[in-house]
Amino acid sequence: MNYHFIAIGGAAMHNLAIALHLKGNIVSGSDDEIFNPSKSRLEKYGLLPKEFGWKPEKLNKTIDAIILGMHAREDNPELAKAKELQIPIFSYPEFIYEQSKNKTRIVIGGSHGKTTITAMVLHVLQHLNIETDYMVGSKLEGFEVMVKLSETAPYIVLEGDEYLSSPIDRRPKFHLYKPHIALLSGIAWDHINVFPTFEIYKEQFAIFIRLIEKNGSLAYAAEDTILEDVVKNTAQGIEVESYDLPEYRIDTKNNKTVIIYHNQEYELSIFGEHNLRNLEGARRLCQKVGVEPTDFYKSITGFTGASNRLETIGLNEYCTVFKDFAHSPSKLTATTKAVKNQFANRKLVACMELHTFSSLNADFLKQYKGAMDKADTAIVYFNPETIKHKRLAEVTKEQVKQAFNRDDLEVFTDSKKLT
Repeated sequence: MNYHFIAIGGAAMHNLAIALHLKGNIVSGSDDEIFNPSKSRLEKYGLLPKEFGWKPEKLNKTIDAIILGMHAREDNPELAKAKELQIPIFSYPEFIYEQSKNKTRIVIGGSHGKTTITAMVLHVLQHLNIETDYMVGSKLEGFEVMVKLSETAPYIVLEGDEYLSSPIDRRPKFHLYKPHIALLSGIAWDHINVFPTFEIYKEQFAIFIRLIEKNGSLAYAAEDTILEDVVKNTAQGIEVESYDLPEYRIDTKNNKTVIIYHNQEYELSIFGEHNLRNLEGARRLCQKVGVEPTDFYKSITGFTGASNRLETIGLNEYCTVFKDFAHSPSKLTATTKAVKNQFANRKLVACMELHTFSSLNADFLKQYKGAMDKADTAIVYFNPETIKHKRLAEVTKEQVKQAFNRDDLEVFTDSKKLT
């Protein structure tokens, strides 16, 4: 098959392009800008466009399908040419669904934790030699590409993002997957540029539940009362179960978290209550495909986390430095609390950047109240030029302090002064 990607440089898009290339397909693509790691990975497989920009002349009737990324605009000249030539056009979630119609689809959704839960499931299945296809939004240790599509795998594990599918398909991505086995980790308002109220955002999860295949199953985080209410009012004709924290203890001497199951202990490389809930959710999903709890716990001890999720980037006897993708209020609260609890005898310096559309919105900022309370020193950085680029109303340092409800919060707008 011959596939052309419009906006090939996206995190999921470039991985799908590589996956199709590795299956022996002809793959081409365009984008107006591509950054690393996408750039170097596309280059490695000979898929990096020779020049950036949109090139409608690349398209002809030998192309079997167009895969359209969210980064492209509705008036994209290549998209117009594809429509003129009547080439079939798919968003990447739509394409992945088409490729997985004959598989058992396992979909992990939620406002937080979905990448980590997906990564945990894939780690365990790989460790136990259970063949599966997959799509995950982060680099994982032991996996060459973040998308795999085969003819033989009976399962496909999909990270179910709630953001829009493409510029011409305004459905959330996870609405297209129609899972047989599903999980929701929680609901915390995000993406206010497309879901302007919490009620609209919450409704996307109800729609996801209604799209679970008949006689399918749903696991959900019991601690989230909003999610629990959505599940109770929506789920019909499917098996429903909740999950919460497993039994555990923190080894304060070695700064390790240990799972306790049937009087056996399993030392983990990850920590934090949010990650333990993620782990328990992953265990429930693995159990649905025949993995026994003891096999799961033995396998998960080797899991070091997904890229940019409490990732250790430096340490010595006295200090450990983590990098984390926790940009939303719920994620920032969870990770700050996790580090403080794990390293109770150390001083915690937490630094975060406001950079998303939601986080730089003056009204949404209020959602960050108390998010960094567990930190001994709390620092927030934002770039006023980013606000201008996103065409948002000005945000002041004082507004940020008030939003976080912390008088000693240090706020920087100059990255040089921060370093």
